[in-house]
Amino acid sequence: MKKILLLAAVFILFNSCSRDDIGSRYNYSYVTLPIDSVDIPSSFTFGSTYQITLHYKRPSTCHYFYNLYYDKNLNVRTVAVQNVIENRNDCQTLTNNEVTYSFNFLVNSNGGTYVFKFWNGQDANGVDQFLQYTIPVN
Repeated sequence: MKKILLLAAVFILFNSCSRDDIGSRYNYSYVTLPIDSVDIPSSFTFGSTYQITLHYKRPSTCHYFYNLYYDKNLNVRTVAVQNVIENRNDCQTLTNNEVTYSFNFLVNSNGGTYVFKFWNGQDANGVDQFLQYTIPVN
């Protein structure tokens, strides 16, 4: 009898909220924002760690930093800033609200160069644009 009551209580608990209730509490989406400028050294030394700082604009009070997109392909690094957007009615547009985000980069290739491609948005034809830096390794 106790097992049946426990099973009934668990059933009622899990069915007391509809999916619509859950969806309305967690209404958000993701967006990649263009990087306006980058603070990056002009050269690297093998085995050293360098801080790279990205500058981008936060479009509204509902945009929050979510993650850094970071892709490695040999010595090419592609970087973009991802934000989460709360889909609310009270979001306010922000102007000139520059945000900085820094990350550390360990130079683990001895010789040659690194190519950094920072996503800077899309052109009128929808083609991705990048701020590109070629950094030699000493």
